[in-house]
Amino acid sequence: MVYLKEFNLLSEEFENGILINERRNYFHNQYPFRIFTDKKLEKIDFTNITILYGGNGSGKSTILNIIAEKLNAKGLNFTGGEMFQTYVDYCKYETSLEIPDEVKIIKSDDVFDYIYNVKRINNRGFNQREALLKEYFECKKTSIRDINDYQSIKNEVDAKRLGPSGFIRGRMLDKDVFEQSNGESALMYFISEIKDNGIYLLDEPENSLSPKFQLELVQLINELSRFLKCQFIIATHSPFLLSIPNAKIYSLDEIPVTEKKWYELENMQIYYNFFKENKSYFENR
Repeated sequence: MVYLKEFNLLSEEFENGILINERRNYFHNQYPFRIFTDKKLEKIDFTNITILYGGNGSGKSTILNIIAEKLNAKGLNFTGGEMFQTYVDYCKYETSLEIPDEVKIIKSDDVFDYIYNVKRINNRGFNQREALLKEYFECKKTSIRDINDYQSIKNEVDAKRLGPSGFIRGRMLDKDVFEQSNGESALMYFISEIKDNGIYLLDEPENSLSPKFQLELVQLINELSRFLKCQFIIATHSPFLLSIPNAKIYSLDEIPVTEKKWYELENMQIYYNFFKENKSYFENR
């Protein structure tokens, strides 16, 4: 589903006019002015999955922040400096369909914060498990004192019937969270945050995911795009995300910025040559 059809950044002439009117000079923080004019990038055309590719400092995250600010996206906590809002105000966009209510930016820091919180839950769970283990052994050696003490009876029966592992698991809070790896937690974060009929700006989502879970995220993005009418704009240099079928890729490492196929990108060629040269290590295993 394509809601956002086109986004227009500022031309060099337009930027110059603004900077003169604002009476700014090169000693002030002009961010994000001059970034995209130097790359000769003025317009981005979107499909249902559009990828902004480039190295650190290429501007791919900046574009996501500009779009997020312009569309009043949820999850935006970016402070761009004195000229950022001025730049955003002059940007324009076109739509194919009405912009949905659900527009959200998800950054790698958001995922890391979620994983950190899950770890805190896990630590509390570990402490709870230790207490329950102690309770298990107490129940196992304690005889029934009062037929009306239902909880005592239940604990004793469960302790004898389930064994320590079953006894603890049956009383653990958040046991599903407790059992998740970091990669599973990160993937669950995307699943919980992405709803149907929305625009999602993902800033380097691969940072919290192993290759295995990156491939699962690729599958998730494909399915959400096809079946739940979601549009994705992704800043990444992950070979797995770049290989999403039919995604439109802009290489911000090129001047001018150029639309590329994933296998044409320089980093992908480096990966290919590396594994090709080391092919023998993977054969006959």
